[in-house]
Amino acid sequence: MHKTTLEQWALLERVVEAGSFARAAEETHRSQSSVSYNLSLLQERLGVALLMTEGRRAVLTPAGELLLNQVKPLLKAFAYVETRAATLRSGMRTRIDLMVDSIFPRSRLFAILRQFQQRYPQTQVRLTEVLENSRADALNDEADVMVLTRRQDVTGLGEWLMNIDFVAVAHHAHPLFALDTPLNDETLRPWPRIQIADSQPTVRPAGESWTFSTIDAAIEAVMYQVGYGWLPEERIQAPLQQGILKTLPLSHGVRRATPLHLIVKRSLSPLDEQVETLLRLFKQEQSSSPATL
Repeated sequence: MHKTTLEQWALLERVVEAGSFARAAEETHRSQSSVSYNLSLLQERLGVALLMTEGRRAVLTPAGELLLNQVKPLLKAFAYVETRAATLRSGMRTRIDLMVDSIFPRSRLFAILRQFQQRYPQTQVRLTEVLENSRADALNDEADVMVLTRRQDVTGLGEWLMNIDFVAVAHHAHPLFALDTPLNDETLRPWPRIQIADSQPTVRPAGESWTFSTIDAAIEAVMYQVGYGWLPEERIQAPLQQGILKTLPLSHGVRRATPLHLIVKRSLSPLDEQVETLLRLFKQEQSSSPATL
């Protein structure tokens, strides 16, 4: 059996934060004698002095500071367990499975997740990023909320959320910029086209295509002059502004839009509070961003 209890360590922490036994007793709804007895017992069982008096304040001894710092993570973990139990008792959801097409801007995604976490710290979000058309196997796994290019899924129905703009770009030193403009399919033909899996199901110019399974890899391939390609504009704002990447002077088709839809699993009816909040955050983020106008 352990010689000390978490309750005793929690009282020690409260006394130090409050600065006195009397105030700690008031905050914990105990008698001062109860607080004093528990801390005396804690120090007696450890055989180490944890507290000393400075003026009118109770402060930690060096040993007390060392030991309490080691215990604090345990106190936080125990508080989390108790809060988690309260969440389960109230019937509140403890996890949401979220599937998002990786063309969705990450800055917006993490802003949404941060706001959700602040509102529901006890509800975990399990995020799966997919390139939809190249990961059909992943789409067989049901998610509660999905942000995908298709308007509906076998597990639920959705609504339009936003368009992702793709823009034709190449490294500023790419030989394409030395050719007569405007460029067309024939002038593009000799040069490798960088493709992000099957995320752009539009008519493609003839010629060689190099396919990458992640957006980051495709962006780097274009930046290293492996080829040219249509890349998500929001993901390449920095290299565009820095002049590392340049928009290709095409005769037509410089920009392409891919729609994303917000889909909810069909079996989630009626929607619970957390799912409704997550959906609302996605819609608010879309409507508040000037890039989507």
